[in-house]
Amino acid sequence: MALTNAYVLPTNRIPDLFGKIRDGQAPERFTHQLLKDWGFKSTNDRAFVSLLKALGFLTVDGKPTSRYQDYRDHSRSKEVMAQALREAYSDIFLIKEHPTAADKKSVEGKFKSFHNVSDNVAGLMAKTFFGLLGIADLSTSKGSDAPAKSEPDVDTTSDNSSGADRIKFSGQPGLHYNIQIHLPATKDVEVYNAIFKSLREHLFNE
Repeated sequence: MALTNAYVLPTNRIPDLFGKIRDGQAPERFTHQLLKDWGFKSTNDRAFVSLLKALGFLTVDGKPTSRYQDYRDHSRSKEVMAQALREAYSDIFLIKEHPTAADKKSVEGKFKSFHNVSDNVAGLMAKTFFGLLGIADLSTSKGSDAPAKSEPDVDTTSDNSSGADRIKFSGQPGLHYNIQIHLPATKDVEVYNAIFKSLREHLFNE
């Protein structure tokens, strides 16, 4: 379980910051000077660095991680943020799988009890969380809770007499299979004939 205590005061600038991350090149190291160059010049803006580390966008020494790089893909940014939130705020998602503004009080209460902080600080932590939630799509990232992909009906019972695998397909349209056959090193052509005969029987006959 996890619940980060990182928060920022200018929560209204959260979308601006992550927009800069998404649209710009990843720096060798994320610094306070970079924040200033991006227009985040207030001393309160420095807390964004700690927040990025808590979300797994930066290493402890400020280097961009693979998550930082993945977020720069516009087609995946909301999904990447959702995964970051599920990891950094996993205790919140035990309360509500898809938190909304209506859950503000319970979220604030969780921060207050977990970190033993004042109502004011708990409110700032919750406000930061909801600010991040606004640029995430929880429906696209459920981590280990994501349903497993359905698999085709495949019977891989070994055929010892031919050395080939028997594979029965469900016949679902639109599916393509690549099958690799490792032939034994032999000069006996009958061995190869037996293998290919078995393939014809089991691949092309239902």
